[in-house]
Amino acid sequence: MREMASMIIVLSLICSASGFSLAYLRQATAPLIEAQVLENVQGPAITRVCPAADNQPVEERKAFELDGRRIMVFPYRQGGKLAGVALEGKGGGFGGDIGVMVGFNVNNDSLLGIGVTTMSETPGLGAKIAEPKFTRQFQGAAMPVEARTRGGAVDAISGATVSSLGAVSAVQAASRDYQALKPQILQAWQ
Repeated sequence: MREMASMIIVLSLICSASGFSLAYLRQATAPLIEAQVLENVQGPAITRVCPAADNQPVEERKAFELDGRRIMVFPYRQGGKLAGVALEGKGGGFGGDIGVMVGFNVNNDSLLGIGVTTMSETPGLGAKIAEPKFTRQFQGAAMPVEARTRGGAVDAISGATVSSLGAVSAVQAASRDYQALKPQILQAWQ
């Protein structure tokens, strides 16, 4: 009985030490991971969405709280004035969540464009949502955005309807966040 109690205590100590180590590593590496995501994932998508920015949107980003969520917003300036913002939305695709960086014109609330940030869609089929043929459909589009199969103007990719609808859903999610945050956004950068 004493051996069993001793083994339980040792096992508990090992598990506790492992848990604390993992928690510490996660906390210590979080800023590095965020920097890598900004540089290698979100940064290129922001450049595609706001190619004519005369500022550094990634460096000027601000976090806003909305419904208990932290939303990162990237400002897009032209001539020193706020022309638009970019923020990321997520939607469900065939292979999992699809992340889409969406640019919004703050003057007329139209879309500047989109850039796919994350996806696990089928290569050669669903992955076509990241190609210009699909993403160009969103440039200058008025909100709300919807797929043609649901009465909107965005053509789905043949054979990849679920992926296409997931991308549209991500744009819709970003649009809802943008509309809810717009007064705070304008106050923060103007």
